[in-house]
Amino acid sequence: MAAENPSQPALDLIHRPALGAEDFFVADCNQDAVNWIDRWPEWPAVALLVYGPTGCGKTHLAQVWCHSNRAHFVPDAAALAEIASQPELPPALVIDDADQPGSEELLFHTYNRMVERGGSILFTARLPASRWGLSLADLRSRMLALPSVAMYQPDEMLMSALLVKLFADCHLEVDAGVINYLTSRIERSFGAAQRVVADINHRSLADRRRVTTRYISDNFSFGS
Repeated sequence: MAAENPSQPALDLIHRPALGAEDFFVADCNQDAVNWIDRWPEWPAVALLVYGPTGCGKTHLAQVWCHSNRAHFVPDAAALAEIASQPELPPALVIDDADQPGSEELLFHTYNRMVERGGSILFTARLPASRWGLSLADLRSRMLALPSVAMYQPDEMLMSALLVKLFADCHLEVDAGVINYLTSRIERSFGAAQRVVADINHRSLADRRRVTTRYISDNFSFGS
């Protein structure tokens, strides 16, 4: 983790590199999912399902796995159709947002081909497979049989660590008061933290102002 400002909170979290300058922080809200990811390639099935609400970091974790294992990342149904049309599938796939509208037949066909290939699939979704509303019985039975693990929204410690990291990436020195102020006010999600820090960085550069709790309270509103 970057920032070494002694006035910033001490945050004892494990982090691992993802893509670019991002880090993935391990905390209670995602520890079970990380443990499952780390078990690969010793998963008990061809695939694993990681599910949780928008902003909990499941796509980020999937990208870490994808990058580490040279897997092919499939972000939506259109990309799945493209990869499924290839004569040979990659040895590992991430199928992101797998519970979003798409072709159940295509998903089923891809799953079966990966079984035949001896490959691996990491699915991410907002909901467990039992709540996807699948109408294709064979696909439903396969998805329900997969190991699945939940992720949850970032807790206070993880949000603090993420904010420290994001400010450091912007080369902004902030004290513990700024981190505490934001942690208690913004939505607890990775996306919200990224948006807020980007907005503060842009505004403070334009204003040529140091980022303090007073500056943020005077210039930004985060709702009730």
